[in-house]
Amino acid sequence: MTMLSLAWQSARSRRYALLLTLGSIILSVALLLAVERLRHGARDGFTAALSGTDLIIGPRSHPVQLLLYSVFHIGETDAGMTWGSVERIGAHPAVAWTIPLTLGDSHRGFPVVATTTAYFDHYRHGRAQALTFSSGTRFNGLFDVVIGAEVARRLGYRLGDELTLSHGAGHAGHAADSSHEDKPFTVVGILAATGTPVDRTLHIGLQAMEAIHLDWHGGAHVPGVSIGRAEVRKFDLHPKQVTAVLVGLKQRAAVLRMQRIFGADDQEPLSAVIPGVALQQLWDITGAAERVLRAVSFLVLVVALAGLAAAVLAGLGERRRELAILRAVGARPWQIFLLLVCEGLGLTIAGAAGGFALVEVASFALAPLALAKWGLAIDAFAPGLGEVWLLAAVVGAGLIASVVPGVRAYRLSLIDGLAPKV
Repeated sequence: MTMLSLAWQSARSRRYALLLTLGSIILSVALLLAVERLRHGARDGFTAALSGTDLIIGPRSHPVQLLLYSVFHIGETDAGMTWGSVERIGAHPAVAWTIPLTLGDSHRGFPVVATTTAYFDHYRHGRAQALTFSSGTRFNGLFDVVIGAEVARRLGYRLGDELTLSHGAGHAGHAADSSHEDKPFTVVGILAATGTPVDRTLHIGLQAMEAIHLDWHGGAHVPGVSIGRAEVRKFDLHPKQVTAVLVGLKQRAAVLRMQRIFGADDQEPLSAVIPGVALQQLWDITGAAERVLRAVSFLVLVVALAGLAAAVLAGLGERRRELAILRAVGARPWQIFLLLVCEGLGLTIAGAAGGFALVEVASFALAPLALAKWGLAIDAFAPGLGEVWLLAAVVGAGLIASVVPGVRAYRLSLIDGLAPKV
């Protein structure tokens, strides 16, 4: 008890240096855990965006590019697939359902997806969860639009509001000469939040997409030609091209065979992508960046633990008298060693706990912002197994770092015990 009391008094006398060391460990652990949590959040978000779809079929392109554009609306595609191919795929005996998708337009930075009502019947996200409406219903009229939860929240839209679309994706579609303002849409449905790109998307019918482009050609408005909203029904609004089609098979075991069949289509060059395989390819591409980020975090932690060992080692010279006193009250060299190790280990455990608490508080505070701005779902108070292993590794590394000053104190204790100089 006396030895512990002396150790506590010693720590109090060095509290400022110890607090600085503790702070550096807390920040290092928080950085390490934050990287891990963001990495898992990003992966879970991508994985949850699409569920139950066996194939994504589109014009010939890289599987990752097709996946990113058709599901996550990231990037661009230069070509489309013909409607004839969509009908041929849908008519195959092995196909249970199809969801054609056409992209390219936007509304105040949010992407617009033209599709059919099969989208609301068969699209699944997360653990095979169907889309549900927080208010309203699916589109039925030509100029009806169903908006995602984030679109409604950010732009303040309600049922019955009118909005106009812009030609082109992203903020480039804001230019006055790219607006489809002569053909406004009416909000008839607002989808419940899903935590996926659906929340940031507006959905219209394929015929509506054809209607707003009747007086456009080659990506530009035809000069002197204007076809009003009341006149569009006089024209053929049957879709000619789509960006991609989501496919559900009657038997999932046939997915590889159907991928080969649709990927070798002799009437149009197509790519047939299995979503899970394309996601794995995406992780392979981003894996190098993830490893670099984790390596940097580990290096920061190593520097913090090295600082811990250096701080304790630097203080040993000043603590020589203290160690001699401990020996005088009966402490053995191994007890001095254990005292130093426990001191370093205690600081590491406190730093790991503090870093974990910091990440939890930050996750709780920033989760709504991350979901709204980047669609990144971050779970607070739900540490994954990877984080538990990281914390265990941190404590183990702290133990190893504490052994160095412990051994030094042990040797000093022996020397001072044999030839006391105090």
